[in-house]
Amino acid sequence: MKKALATSALGLIALGAHAQSNVTLYGIVDTGIGYQSSSAALGSNSGGRSVVKMNNGIWAGSRFGLKGGEDLGGGTKAIFQLEQGFNSATGAQGVSGLAFNRQAWVGVTNSTFGTLTAGRQYTSYYTLLSPYSPTTWLTGAYGAHPGDIDSLDTLYRVNNSLVYTSPNMHGLTVSGSYALGGVAGRLNAGSTWSAAVQYLNGPFGIAAGFQRINNSTLGGGAWGADSTASNNGSEPGVSGINNGYRTAQAQQRVAVTGGYAFSSQLDVSFSYSNVQYIPGVGSAFRHQATFNTAGAVLHFKPISALDLAAGYSYTRATESNGISSAARYHQFNLSQYYSLSKRTGLYALEAYQRASGQTIGNNGISIINATADIGDGQNSAPSSSRSQVAAGVGIIHRF
Repeated sequence: MKKALATSALGLIALGAHAQSNVTLYGIVDTGIGYQSSSAALGSNSGGRSVVKMNNGIWAGSRFGLKGGEDLGGGTKAIFQLEQGFNSATGAQGVSGLAFNRQAWVGVTNSTFGTLTAGRQYTSYYTLLSPYSPTTWLTGAYGAHPGDIDSLDTLYRVNNSLVYTSPNMHGLTVSGSYALGGVAGRLNAGSTWSAAVQYLNGPFGIAAGFQRINNSTLGGGAWGADSTASNNGSEPGVSGINNGYRTAQAQQRVAVTGGYAFSSQLDVSFSYSNVQYIPGVGSAFRHQATFNTAGAVLHFKPISALDLAAGYSYTRATESNGISSAARYHQFNLSQYYSLSKRTGLYALEAYQRASGQTIGNNGISIINATADIGDGQNSAPSSSRSQVAAGVGIIHRF
């Protein structure tokens, strides 16, 4: 009897070990030193001073995660991913109270029918547009469009979402996602939905996507300021660019990204986005505000270990809500990355932004001068003036 039990136990252990054989532990540790000129607390445009500080995740957010799958037969696999962000300078959680703030989803995939996943994850809009995002070589911290106004960086992850992505069909991929708001009696409140299409053909690629975020508060409420903003606490970035529109009933984004590789050493990418903040009965501002952004990035690899990139973007807002001179933002970026090995690299980043015109203040009513806010790494402390300079150096290791 004891021998039979021992044999059964060993069998279960072996089965468990086999089931775990396709689970991968991975991660990134990224720490650097950054300089930022004219820094001020979000919502303030006075009293700013320059700062030099240790920064976390400048090139890529520090994280660790688990991902894997199980073959279910017939070409179908069960898949999952759990990913936690952390501050490599302090050891703190990426988002307080969330064990897996970056991703937490499970689903099934089939090479013929596509992939369906459920949980906290990126929208179809981001996933298919991101290969040609300015953040690929300029980073989100310094190179995202001002304040990440168009959500082309990884700031926005959606709770309670379903995402379907088709298989690659002769270079064409389509995807759609929907996140349930979970508000009793109001199916649409707090929901997020998006759709995107991507086409790849040799050295050329292009993608287009749409995304709408509905506030869970009737007619408007402070998204980004409380846990009821968008599907139970998931919201896009709040910055000096859009701080005055946090009481929007809905946000809507349409974007196109693309690129062309001239050779293995030289490629170019481009992007255009249209972002709308739509007011409701509870909004502080009264008329729709729209931001249009266009940008391009040139990437050059002179030697196998060195990557260089330069980028420019221009953002212009509409004249609405009493504004007579629309806000405008010119942003210039440079980046240098040197590979010490396949997993470890050194990097340097430089950025400059110049703002002009007017925007809506923190209260959603007053008209103030637009101030600079480079990328999304300065969202909590935008410039106190029209101009801002930021630079950083660091080391990144992947495991």
